[in-house]
Amino acid sequence: MLAAMKIYLSTLGCKLNESEIEEWARRFTNDGHEIVDDPARADYIVLNTCTVTHVAARKSRQMARQLARANPNAQIALTGCFVSVTPDEAKKLPNVALVVPNAEKDHLVERIAEFRIQNPEFSELTFPTSNFQLLTSKTRAFVKIEDGCNMSCTYCIIPIARGKESSRALADVVSEVKSLVDAGYKEIILTGVQISSYRTSSALNLRDLVAAILAETNVPRLRLTSIAPWDLNAALLDLFSDQRLCRHLHLSLQSGADTVLRRMRRPYSTDQFARAVAIAREKIPDVGITTDVIVGFPGESDAEFEQSLGFVRQMQFSRVHVFPYSARSGTVAAELPLQVSDAVKESRVKQMQAVGDASMSAFAAKFIGRELSVLWETQEKDENQATDLEIHPLSFTRSVPPSVWSGYSDNYIRVLAASDANLTNHITAARVSQVTGDHVLAEIAP
Repeated sequence: MLAAMKIYLSTLGCKLNESEIEEWARRFTNDGHEIVDDPARADYIVLNTCTVTHVAARKSRQMARQLARANPNAQIALTGCFVSVTPDEAKKLPNVALVVPNAEKDHLVERIAEFRIQNPEFSELTFPTSNFQLLTSKTRAFVKIEDGCNMSCTYCIIPIARGKESSRALADVVSEVKSLVDAGYKEIILTGVQISSYRTSSALNLRDLVAAILAETNVPRLRLTSIAPWDLNAALLDLFSDQRLCRHLHLSLQSGADTVLRRMRRPYSTDQFARAVAIAREKIPDVGITTDVIVGFPGESDAEFEQSLGFVRQMQFSRVHVFPYSARSGTVAAELPLQVSDAVKESRVKQMQAVGDASMSAFAAKFIGRELSVLWETQEKDENQATDLEIHPLSFTRSVPPSVWSGYSDNYIRVLAASDANLTNHITAARVSQVTGDHVLAEIAP
C-alpha cells in the first residue's frame, strides 16, 4: 500500500480550473492524503495551468518555477491548458515529474499513484496525515458539468486545449451536489467551458439538470456560470422562480461591434444579444448580468471600439471583465492583418473598464435601502476594516469595532457588513447603505 502524502494544490485561470482542484482535493483526502497550504511542506505539488492568453501562459511557467524554488525536494505534476498546448515546454520546467494533459486530467489522482508505483524510491516515503480542510472557506463549491468546446471562435485556444464538448451524466452531477450540501456547502456553482452546451447521451440539457438539482437536493443556493447568449431560453429562465437559483447570469459578449463579432466568428449580433438580456431582465427581476469583453481584436478600428464601448454602456452590466486581445498560436486571429498595438490595447482596456466600473456601481446603487440575501464567506483583514468601518453606521458608537464580514448576494454583489457574530457560511439578509469601490456596505437585517 502506498504511503500517504502531503499535497499542495494550486491553479491559475478560470472557475473550471478551480472546480477541478477542489475535486482533486476531495479525492486525495478520501485516499488518506493531506492537503497543505504551503508548498514548502508538500511532498507532491499539483499545478493546474492556463494558456487562454500569452500572459496566462507566462504566469503558468512562472508559477511552476516559483513552486520548484519553494520546495526543491517536492515532485511537481503539471496539468491544464498550458500543458495540453505546449507539453514539451512543460516537461522542461524544473522538478516536473509528471505532465497530465486535459484529456487525462479526470484521472490525475490515479496518474500520480501510478507514477509512485513506477518510482519505488518515492513511494516508500512515509508522511503523517491529518483531517482535511479545504484551502478555501467551506461556503461555495464548484461542480464541473461539462468540458470542451465545439465552437470555432477565431481568437480562442480553448478548443485546442480542452478538445470537443463532453458532459457528465445527470445522475452523477446530482449525486455530487447532494454530497457537497451534506458536507456543509451553502452554494453550488455549476461550471464548465460553456455550461449551456450541456447535453447527455439521453438528450438531457442544462434546463433538465438544473431542474433535477432543485427537485432532488436541498441545496440552499445554486449558481450558474457562463451561458451562451443564444442558449438563453424561456424554459431555463422559468426555473429562476425558485429563489435558491441565484439571480445571476454570465453572458459573454466579447465585442459590442457587429463587424468585430463577425471576424471573431461569434454566432450572434448585438441586437440578438440585447434581446437575450432584455428577456432575462423581464423574467428575473434584479438579475445581475456579468460579461466578458475583448478589446484590440485584429482590425478593431477606433469607430468599432467606440461602437463596442457604447453598447457595453447601453447594456448596463453588473460587472464587466475586460481583456486585451492576446494572439494565440494555432488560432485564425493570430494570422489576421491589422494587429492592434499594445499601447492602443492598453488605452482601450482602461476606457472599457471605466465604463464597466460605472455600470457596476450604478447596478449596486439600485439596492441602497433594500435588503439582499448574502452568503457570508470571510472575515476581512484588519488593515481593510478601518476604512470601511469609519463610514459604516454600526461603527459610530463603538469603542471596539466589530468584525467586518465579506460575502456575495445572490445577484453577485460583493457586500461588507459589521457583526460581532461569526457569519462564516451563513446566509442572512443585509440592508444596503452605501456603494464604495467594487462592493457595498450593509447592515445585518434584524
